[in-house]
Order: sequence, then C-alpha cells, then structure tokens
Amino acid sequence: MRPTLFVAIFLATFLVMAQGNPVFAEETIGVVRNAEGVVTVTRGEEVLPATQGTKLLAGDILGTGPDATLGIIFRDNSTLSLGPESRLVIDEFLFSPAEGKLGLLAHISRGTMAYLSGLIGKLAPESARFETPTASIGIRGTYFAVRVEEPDAKY
Repeated sequence: MRPTLFVAIFLATFLVMAQGNPVFAEETIGVVRNAEGVVTVTRGEEVLPATQGTKLLAGDILGTGPDATLGIIFRDNSTLSLGPESRLVIDEFLFSPAEGKLGLLAHISRGTMAYLSGLIGKLAPESARFETPTASIGIRGTYFAVRVEEPDAKY
C-alpha cells in the first residue's frame, strides 16, 4: 500500500469517527485550580473526583463535601470558588470573542460561592448570570459572593 493512500484512509477514518463521537465536540471551558476535601464533578451519569487540573465542560455539576473547597478558572480568566457543602451547575459557557459569542450561565442551589469576572464580565457583562433558588445575579462589577441556604421550614 502506498503511503499517501494509507494516510488518506487514516484521515478519512479519523474524520468519520470524530463526527460520530461527542467527545470530540466537547470543549473545555475551564479547569480545577485547587480542590480540598471531597469534591466531585458530575458529568451525565458519571461522578468524577475533582482534582487539580480536572477539565470542566458545560453541563458539569460541581459539588463539595462538608469540609471541602473548590477553585476553578474559566477560559476567559474568570475565577470561581465554592465553599463547603455547595452545589453549582455550569449550564452554559461561551467564549469566542472573535465571533461575538460570550456568555456564562450557572445555577447555585446550595452553599457559598465567590466569583471574580474575567473577559466575559468586561466585554459583555449582561451575558453573565448566576441563578439561585430565589434570585438571579447579573454581573455589573467584577466581584461578588453569595450564600444559598436551605429554605426555612417555617415559611
């Protein structure tokens, strides 16, 4: 078999496999900078331990245990920290400034979180939003912290 024919077959096979495999379509949106205690990333049905360098994808659910903390850095250089017993879903992350695609949407359902905005917050602050069970937080500055508690049983 001639080398050029072999290369052509290899490339064609690779392209067919890449189109049928969703892993190739997933784009890393950030990485775990630090994790202490029991910290997990839930991706679909799979629960992964979060350790330094773990790549994050849109749709990931981040969770921390009772004595745990988590720090992540997104592709736009924004940072997010979670305190103990927190749960946050990264619903959407778009960062393609050349195409004008910028956005961040996340839901924190419990725990504590601090956020320091990156380029999305500077270029399109209206495109970054965090939601809690009772409120929606839009980015109008560069830093905020929030604490979400369980609802009081009296109300």
